[in-house]
Amino acid sequence: MTNFVVKTLANAAALAVAVWLLAGITLDDGSSLGRRTLTLILVALVFGLVNLIVKPLVKLLSLPLFVLTLGLFTLVVNALMLLLTSWLADQLDLSFHVDGFWTALLGGLIISVVSWAVNMVLPDKN
Repeated sequence: MTNFVVKTLANAAALAVAVWLLAGITLDDGSSLGRRTLTLILVALVFGLVNLIVKPLVKLLSLPLFVLTLGLFTLVVNALMLLLTSWLADQLDLSFHVDGFWTALLGGLIISVVSWAVNMVLPDKN
């Protein structure tokens, strides 16, 4: 359970950094810090579910592309997962939006790096 909370907080922090750095990734949920934080945590949960359920299937189906590009296709898959998260957030009436593929590609890269760094700092317990 602790591992789930740690990963969700790491995803929320990574999403917050992406929102802060990229103009194409927006979180328009009023000016209340508590409301924005709650929205970030909910979007992080959606992002975690997308990465848990959809990403392994996409990686399996695109295995030849991973081999052919020596793993660089991971950036494209991460961008697609971020776009899917944006679409799901819109369906769930969460105010998180990613403007396009190139923004998602750069956002996915930022989220991967920040999430990795936060996971290195936070404890990893089950």
